[in-house]
Amino acid sequence: MEKLKMQTANVVDENIKRIGELFPNCLTECLNDEGKPEVAIDFDQLRQELSKNIVEGPEERYQFTWPDKRNAIRLANAPTTDTLRPCREESVDFDNTRNLYIEGDNLQVLKLLRENYLGKVKMIYIDPPYNTGNDFVYNDNFDQDKQEYVHNSGQYDEEGNRLVANSESNGRFHTDWLNMIYPRLKVSKDLLSDDGVVFISIDDNEVDNLKKVCNEVYGEKNFVGAILWKKKTNGNNMGFLPPVHDYIVCYARNLSKIDDMGYPITEDFINNSFSNPDNDPRGLWTTTDLSANHKGPYFPITNPTNGSVHYPPAGRYWVFNEDEVKRRIADGRIIFGKSGNGKPVQKVFAEKRKFGKIRAESWWDNKALNSDATTELTNLFGVAKLFTHPKPSKLIYHLAKISSNSHDLILDFFSGSATTAHAVMQLNVEDGGKRKFIMVQLPEATDEKSEAYKAGYKNICEIGKERIRRAGKKIKEESPLTTQDLDTGFRVLKLDSSNMQDVYYSPKDFSEKTLFKDNIKGDRNDEDLLFQAMIELGIELSAKIDKKSIAGKEVWMVNGNYMLACFDDDVNEDTIKEIAKLRPYYFVMRDSSMASDNVADNFEQIWEEYSKDTVRRIL
Repeated sequence: MEKLKMQTANVVDENIKRIGELFPNCLTECLNDEGKPEVAIDFDQLRQELSKNIVEGPEERYQFTWPDKRNAIRLANAPTTDTLRPCREESVDFDNTRNLYIEGDNLQVLKLLRENYLGKVKMIYIDPPYNTGNDFVYNDNFDQDKQEYVHNSGQYDEEGNRLVANSESNGRFHTDWLNMIYPRLKVSKDLLSDDGVVFISIDDNEVDNLKKVCNEVYGEKNFVGAILWKKKTNGNNMGFLPPVHDYIVCYARNLSKIDDMGYPITEDFINNSFSNPDNDPRGLWTTTDLSANHKGPYFPITNPTNGSVHYPPAGRYWVFNEDEVKRRIADGRIIFGKSGNGKPVQKVFAEKRKFGKIRAESWWDNKALNSDATTELTNLFGVAKLFTHPKPSKLIYHLAKISSNSHDLILDFFSGSATTAHAVMQLNVEDGGKRKFIMVQLPEATDEKSEAYKAGYKNICEIGKERIRRAGKKIKEESPLTTQDLDTGFRVLKLDSSNMQDVYYSPKDFSEKTLFKDNIKGDRNDEDLLFQAMIELGIELSAKIDKKSIAGKEVWMVNGNYMLACFDDDVNEDTIKEIAKLRPYYFVMRDSSMASDNVADNFEQIWEEYSKDTVRRIL
């Protein structure tokens, strides 16, 4: 039976494996830090495989770089032994909700989510620090031996701030921001579904650098666009051109996989946008351009009525080939304006558009303002200025509406006051959807002089969790008949160091006497162990969890019989046998839980007899 690693996968090892599959001749061996051989890449050999055009050394090439970029890449790829511990007392409907609220450093949290939610997130929205000179950025270079303190405090290490104020006088002003944002975007990309999109709010200070980072992480070809959002009515005379807008930069995981992005077609839209002046038997119609700016057919189209000849406008091409154009002219799907003497356009029938979408444009001046966000929070909490610079839920509501479907998963890993969770619940109640959310937020302490602190909220996470509780309650009260199945709960998980003692990871460093001691930390419980096992085995952390007594022992059941786990002491053969009869996909137990050597000797034989295909793992 294999032992759980109790740490995330090493991304570098996975990358080496992929390169080895493409170029097996580039694999070699080297000695690691322990003097043992391990697989590595022969970069000279790899260069030869890619030698059509090699750019190296002092030769100039286009590139985007900054100090410590290599370290930012290393941070994204490095595995972590951290875990997420459930907190039932701060959760809402823990046993039934599919939503998650996670407290902790978002880089470590994203690594822990990577395997469980690989390719499962349809939309990411983040509102990271804008780097205005007053914002804080994450200091990811804290010492390893201080990790325990950082996990527990959530904000400060012993020698400085966990969050570092990035003032404009800092010589690394842009560098520190880039080192913060790059690894987080790199890891979060893996969570996006193939047709997923990411929206990032930003202002003028870093929008150029953000696009360059996103071009590298997502690929320039996957740039969807940048929304200019009017956030306020005046710029308060700030600067020569007072800013009243923010940007929302949007990239796709794979732009070619996105069929459409926009608002659902409504009856009002059909009635206002379509007509049937020629009594076409195919119903209501409107016209659209017959040309596009991507490479395509280029030929003259002749109006059969008056003989006029038409070419595509400069720099554009027809969307159909010549034979298709002739067919569509013949059956009246291409016309020459409503008068018959204009340029060629194509008819689009309402019946065909009912299942499409109305595309959103890049200028948003009527969605919501920052002042709406402040009013929204004040009305919810009864406290003014509870949170600095919140986003209005209506803004994120619109982003989710144009980019997600009814059962999609939405992630925000700079969740702040949990505006995204509020927006998701509101959208679900309006269209009957069952979208799920994952909120991630560092428990950043509130200023003792702030209204939030005076109201009893000691950190941002306390504000976010309470906002979801209040918003969920308000939404249900306002629509009692349509919210019976609305999920307004959330399962709270908190980032912490591993549940396992150091001896678990490096037994060779400990004496024989120490090895036989319990390898689990004394302050951890069985549910903590369950969640760390779920993380490693790639099981969604919102999975249904039950407990059942089997042969006198407590057994955890995840998603029915998909995963069974028993962490009790003195587990005998009868218990193992009864669990095996349930034929789970995974079974997990502590090595020290076996009642005797005889149980250990017969363990594999019992499983071979009753459920040989079950994957067995031990702690």
